[in-house]
This record gives sequence, structure tokens and C-alpha cells, in this order.
Amino acid sequence: MASIDLNSDLGEAVGDRVVGDDEAMFPLITSANVACGFHAGDAAVMRASAERSVVHGVVLGAHPGYRDPAGFGRRELEVPPATIAAELLAQLRALEEAARETGARIRYVKAHGALYHRLGVDDDAAAAYVDAVAAFDPGLTLLGAPATALERRALAAGLRFAREAFADRGYLPDGRLVPRGEPGAVWTDPSAVADRAVELATTGTVRAADGTVVVLGPDSLCLHGDTPGAVELARRVREALAGAGVEVRAFA
Repeated sequence: MASIDLNSDLGEAVGDRVVGDDEAMFPLITSANVACGFHAGDAAVMRASAERSVVHGVVLGAHPGYRDPAGFGRRELEVPPATIAAELLAQLRALEEAARETGARIRYVKAHGALYHRLGVDDDAAAAYVDAVAAFDPGLTLLGAPATALERRALAAGLRFAREAFADRGYLPDGRLVPRGEPGAVWTDPSAVADRAVELATTGTVRAADGTVVVLGPDSLCLHGDTPGAVELARRVREALAGAGVEVRAFA
């Protein structure tokens, strides 16, 4: 039986601003990428997310980003690799502290937003990021895009790497995501997203915006918690995967 993990970016509340419906998303996923306070989230939100992960049997992952709450971590910041490493460690410690009393443990790390994309192409940044994860806990898995600087650095350092694909985002022919703000960047049609999830889980491929078939071979599929209609998308994806005979289970 084919299997795939289903992850979502959660715990992204900012102050009084609620982002997504975490309560409804947790029962539908197998891995939760929880914001660690720099682009979104705070200690109370992190603790609540950790508690939900325990209640629903969801694997807890850290979702660190740039120190950029105003831009929600989606703006590229020209910070040096050493700063990326230091800020990553600060975020991992914050989530670890928030989760400690809930019984949850961090099992993997997935970068957020602009940092995620930078780690795919910036070898020095990827090396600093991997070294920081290894220093914090070499047993953690890194989750990221396939065939990137981050994957190469993680494997070279002896860390486990899980490949991710996005069910609710458009792809370019070279395997990169269509930039947010451009037509076709974010998918919100439940049928289209469900069909894409099944295609990725059963064939390991995705069709780019121009029809090109891109090979990704994912271990995990992401549904963004802040995508409009995210809960319905997740429900439809779960139904479609079950109908296709695909088991949904955590990779970590």
C-alpha cells in the first residue's frame, strides 16, 4: 500500500490575529509544523499546539522562520548564515520549552516562507541551518523541497531528510513553486487539490503550470493552514487518498 504524510503549517496566530482553524486541522493531518515565535506564534500558542498534537496523535515539528512578524516571514531578509543558525536554535528552544510539560517532543524541522526558499539555493545558509539542527538534536528529520542545497547538506551531515511537495500550490517547470501573488500560485479548489494530492502520492509527480511533468517523489504533502478553505481542502484530500488506497501516516 502506498503511504504519504500530510503536514500543515499551524500555530501561526499573531497577537489577536487568528490565522487558520488549528482546532479543526489537527484531526485531519499527521504532522504539524508549529510556528516558533519569530514569524508568528508565541509561548501560549506553541503550548496549545503541542497539547493538540498529543491529543490527536500528530507528530510535532518546528516551523522556524525569519524574525519578521510584519511580513509573516515571507519576505527575503539578507541576514548572514550565522544569524540564521542562532535564530534557528532560539526558535527550537522556545518550542521545546513550550512543549515540555505536554509530553510532546519535536521530531522534525521545516523552515518557513522565505527562509525555506533560501535554504533551497543558498549553500552557506543551508550548511549553517543543518549544523544548528545537528547541534540541537541530530535525531531530528529535516523536511524540505527535494533536490535542493538543504537536502544535499542534510544528507552529507548524516541527518535524515524527508522530501515535501505542496498540494495547494502551483509549480513551475523547474520544480520551484509559483511565487505568491502570481496567477496560479495558491490553489483553493477542493477537487483540484485532492486530485493533485493523489497524483503526488501515487506517482511522485506533479504537473507544472505549463503541463510539464515534474518528478518530486515526496514523503510528505503540505496543506497551508492559512490557505482559504484549508479545513475543507484537508478533508477532501483525506477522502481522496483513502479512495485511492493511499495510507496517510507520519514520516517522522
